[in-house]
Amino acid sequence: MARRIAAGAAYGGGGIGLLGAAAVGVVLAEVQLAKRSVGGGTAPLPPVPDGLYGTAYGLADPLRFALLGDSTAVGQGVRRAGHTPGALLASGLAAVAERPVELRIVAEPGARSDDLERQTGLALADPGQAPDVCVIMVGANDVTHRMSPTQSVRHLSASVRRLRTAGAEVVVGTCPDLGTIEPVYQPLRWLARRASRQLAAAQTIVVVEQGGRTVSLGDLLGPEFEANPREMFGADNYHPSAEGYATAAMAVLPTLCAVLGLWPETDRLDADRDEGMLPVAKAAAEAAEEAGTEVTGARAPWALLKHRRRRRLPAPVAAEPAPTPDRGPAPASASEASPAEVHGSD
Repeated sequence: MARRIAAGAAYGGGGIGLLGAAAVGVVLAEVQLAKRSVGGGTAPLPPVPDGLYGTAYGLADPLRFALLGDSTAVGQGVRRAGHTPGALLASGLAAVAERPVELRIVAEPGARSDDLERQTGLALADPGQAPDVCVIMVGANDVTHRMSPTQSVRHLSASVRRLRTAGAEVVVGTCPDLGTIEPVYQPLRWLARRASRQLAAAQTIVVVEQGGRTVSLGDLLGPEFEANPREMFGADNYHPSAEGYATAAMAVLPTLCAVLGLWPETDRLDADRDEGMLPVAKAAAEAAEEAGTEVTGARAPWALLKHRRRRRLPAPVAAEPAPTPDRGPAPASASEASPAEVHGSD
């Protein structure tokens, strides 16, 4: 089952082929309409949040944190560095760890999974300075550019394996649900949702196999995007707004802290929250259906499915981002990381 998900996936597994011949014309018309509607606004150049967060805890021995992936990881669509996922995650991580966090962004807007090899090389470029933890957010461009799902997950698997070999913990935010984009209508919306979820499930399988953890970004993220699309999407109708990135970051932060041992983990699973130990393929499929679900490996071929509670965190400490003149000014303090800094996990 795992191999079928990973190898069949979005378009090769039956997407448009499931429709009748007459419906194909409708889909093609929807594609052209979506191209005119999605991305029609002007997204600002992504700000740069790179630097040191949590300096109130000192400057020595910071946690090294790298962010890889596409425009979602970069924070395309917002104007303030403190509103990007990197700044939000670094601020939250510093507050929980009570330790400075050095953030480095190697993600690239428009990147697909085949760019992860280059990004991984950048993240590991400094000898003896490998990241302690990496977050990868990738997959949307693989779907929109119809990259072979088999090729997509092969690149992701190789990068996770390389990072894990270097000693870094890895958390992957799986492919978001492109069926939540407001200007996309049926039946294209259904096809986009199906392709996104299949790729997310395939990503989960290969990441867990390589010793990483995943968090389902699902319908990016959850019902908030469908209920409040004008608030959760940015000016170009495609990338998230500041509120959208805050939601995404807070879905990833609990797992990011857990993988570093900052919050104690127990073997007890909460049945009331639909947690359980499942075959990895089934866990991957269920996670793809529900945003915010964490999947981590157990004894092969089993995986743990978790839904972590959130609770309020202390306000983030001051940050001192490094100068990065190539993309623009960085935030002077982590207080710019609002509104997402107040949530966490148990």
